[in-house]
Amino acid sequence: MRRGGYNAGMAESIQPNDVRAFNRRAWDLQVEGGNPWTIPVGPEVIAAARKDEFSLLLTEQLPVPHDWFPPLAGCRILCLASGGGQQGPVLAAAGARVTVFDNSPRQLARDREVADREGLSLQTVEGDMRDLSAFADESFDLVFHPVSNVFVPDVLPVWREAARVLCHGGLLLAGFMNPVVYMVETGADGTLEIQHSIPYSDLQTPSGKYAQHRLDVGEPLEFGHSLGDLLGGQCAAGFIITGLYEDRFLDDPIAAFCATYLATRAVKP
Repeated sequence: MRRGGYNAGMAESIQPNDVRAFNRRAWDLQVEGGNPWTIPVGPEVIAAARKDEFSLLLTEQLPVPHDWFPPLAGCRILCLASGGGQQGPVLAAAGARVTVFDNSPRQLARDREVADREGLSLQTVEGDMRDLSAFADESFDLVFHPVSNVFVPDVLPVWREAARVLCHGGLLLAGFMNPVVYMVETGADGTLEIQHSIPYSDLQTPSGKYAQHRLDVGEPLEFGHSLGDLLGGQCAAGFIITGLYEDRFLDDPIAAFCATYLATRAVKP
């Protein structure tokens, strides 16, 4: 379905500092189009979470292990680039003190919608995941960050800011894309071919995987980060990675050969 607003020539005119505005509008359009990650959870999910029965995703399919979470009652949680009325309300229903931070006003409205419907207390703040200056140092006990850093050109500020706003002993639970996804294209004969380098950018490689389609219809621009920045970047920000699992993006043929997602649990000492 065409959701318009941008055109095929946009790659040349979009500058890196325009990405946030482009993707804000693009995610607002995703809400209008019914993207699955913009559909709020139902009352039954909130009712279960109130009894500490919940399942949350950092990636596409596999739920986050329950032993990755600290006790949630009173836990100060930042749902980072995590709007959509899904993770934030569930964590609030489980007893946490939740702030949802997202670039898309329409995504944040989904969280308020569930909070109003269910009588939940949570805060929503609009902003860029690379700039958490709205929050003081050591404001949170847990940062919950599903796969969303694919929508910013540089992931390193995300890790640095997450470390700054976490208290000592705080946790970062993060999901991200395996960069191999951005390297490989499906050839005309159906074979998989390595065509792009990492780091990958839709702006620098508009002929890349789905890039022209995203520009044509105004879908969010994506960026493939290196494992050095995704994993090493967390370590450089001061985190100690204590857990990791893989997951698969079922709509991508690469998933038949390797995992397409990673999720990590990291501690700020």
